Amino acid sequence: MRYPASEKLENIRIVEQSHLPVRRTLARIGIPPTTFYRWYDRYVEHGPEEPEDRPSRSSKVWNRIPDAVREQIVDLALNEPDLSPR
Repeated sequence: MRYPASEKLENIRIVEQSHLPVRRTLARIGIPPTTFYRWYDRYVEHGPEEPEDRPSRSSKVWNRIPDAVREQIVDLALNEPDLSPR
């Protein structure tokens, strides 16, 4: 589940102001400790504007064939159908 930055900050403040231990507070509000501490580390390091949402994946594909190479492969497959596995 993704939380907006405002909810992350609110949850950080709830935990900071709670009289209960951190793990117990997190259990009551339903947030895994690892998730909370990741948010909290960013909050401490960069301030209140840092818990913004970030993409969870890289936009790059590590195994993508470059377009020029792909065109060469397609041309070879079309020109030499006996060599193609199809």
